[in-house]
Amino acid sequence: MERTPAYRDARRHVERKIGFYIHLAVYLAVNTGLVLFNLLAVPAKMWAFWPVMGWGIGLLFHGLAVFLRAPGSAWKERMIENELNKQKKE
Repeated sequence: MERTPAYRDARRHVERKIGFYIHLAVYLAVNTGLVLFNLLAVPAKMWAFWPVMGWGIGLLFHGLAVFLRAPGSAWKERMIENELNKQKKE
């Protein structure tokens, strides 16, 4: 298959999705373990809430970056095109 810019963009996007799914799987495994450990060791104090929430916020932003098109992405693409055009003229 020809390695066109569209192909490279699609491949990069698929790799970012796979990275997110790996991140999600690790998040679920580790935090399930933390919550279980918390409930078995110190059920009176729910300390596992904090790492679950902190990491969850990071996971949320990772997901937003992967699955939502950032409003500035079109602007960034225009800047890249302008830069490529400048390089062609030189």
